[in-house]
Amino acid sequence: MIQKDLINTDITEFPDNYTVVDIETTGLSPSKDEIIEISALKVRAGKIYDEFSQLIKPQATISPFITHLTGITNEIVASSPMIQEILPKFIKFVSDDIILGHNIKFDLNFIRTNLENFGFEPLSNNSIDTMKLGRKYCKLKSHSLKNLAIHYNVSIEGHHRALNDCLITHNIYQNIKKQFAELEV
Repeated sequence: MIQKDLINTDITEFPDNYTVVDIETTGLSPSKDEIIEISALKVRAGKIYDEFSQLIKPQATISPFITHLTGITNEIVASSPMIQEILPKFIKFVSDDIILGHNIKFDLNFIRTNLENFGFEPLSNNSIDTMKLGRKYCKLKSHSLKNLAIHYNVSIEGHHRALNDCLITHNIYQNIKKQFAELEV
């Protein structure tokens, strides 16, 4: 049985049902920077069942570095909703699913900080990190999303956009699961 707690326990099994989560941000600090895009893919029996994706209007301006990295400009998000408007919809979409992501603690720390800042209940979902799985199973110099995608011949088109990164993460996970799940039995 999977144990749940408020710190998002990592699990080591290979479930078929989960929700892939990815965000894009204005920087690396959950306390100082903001989410500018949040996406999720609901997966059932290993297949994508539903998707959620929303650009977010930050309070601060998006730097040229972040625009260059993500393609997200201040003009693109100008008419987007603020994060506090999107969080209830996002939480409803994720529900109590296991959350899958690449370096998922980064995303969850931003989401957790925003939930706390706007008075929402914290997430208590378990999580799976494809970066940790990559480190465990793949002998690579770097276990970045891009390197794991290349290793598994997964397209990196649209990398650094949240929904595309969810798809890349899902495909990497499916490849790792296919190759190594029987070793965990």
